[in-house]
Amino acid sequence: MKASLTGRLRVRDYEQILDLVVAILGSTDPESTWPLITKHLREVFDCAGVTISSLNTAERVLRAEAWAPESHGPIASDFIERYPTPDQHPLTLHVASGGTSPVILSRISERWRHSPWYDLARETGGGEQLGLPTPGDPQALRSLVLRQENEFTDRDLALATRIQPLILTADSQARELRRLHAATPLSVSTVHDLTPRELTVLGLLAEGLTTQGIARRLLISPHTVNRHLEKVYRKLGTNNRVSTVLLAKQHGLVP
Repeated sequence: MKASLTGRLRVRDYEQILDLVVAILGSTDPESTWPLITKHLREVFDCAGVTISSLNTAERVLRAEAWAPESHGPIASDFIERYPTPDQHPLTLHVASGGTSPVILSRISERWRHSPWYDLARETGGGEQLGLPTPGDPQALRSLVLRQENEFTDRDLALATRIQPLILTADSQARELRRLHAATPLSVSTVHDLTPRELTVLGLLAEGLTTQGIARRLLISPHTVNRHLEKVYRKLGTNNRVSTVLLAKQHGLVP
């Protein structure tokens, strides 16, 4: 399946994916992650808008934020009024049943174009929707939703499949950076020229996580973790984990 999806992509598609990677990994502010992602997704897919939705499974509360093209802010109240049963939305059912791959809603729901969700989507800039599940919160069913007037194509689905891992990794990094921001001021990292990614790895290292543990937390390979650690060692002038963590604590880089 992946091989056939890859064959539908163009050189420009891969260039846009690379642009998204550069934008995400170059951001030091975790709060800017989703605005950056949605901006790039609107450009890549030429869509009318992007919505981030999260359905709390315990409280049955749907929270969402939309961009089209600027942020409309939280719109939970509107969704609650218009979606009396948000847990029956086709994308929610897809994620709740264990689905993790991007989907075009008209292809997984025969009645999509005759549903209240489709009517509301048309009012806000496009009834056709492509959903990208974004797991990461055990208490919520989370997804990105792209909206446009025309039908999404196989090429759009292939591109979304390639981009989804980047979004999941960016989301994981943003959550870790947000947690580190709350624990210690991070501006001093500029003294050592640490990138946001390196600082995130350093913070997890200070918490005692192994290479494999850091890789699982950030959704990257152990090899990639080791490459980040090598750069951290070089920039801090250390050569092992213990001295690196001690020096980082002395300089206020980690709690």
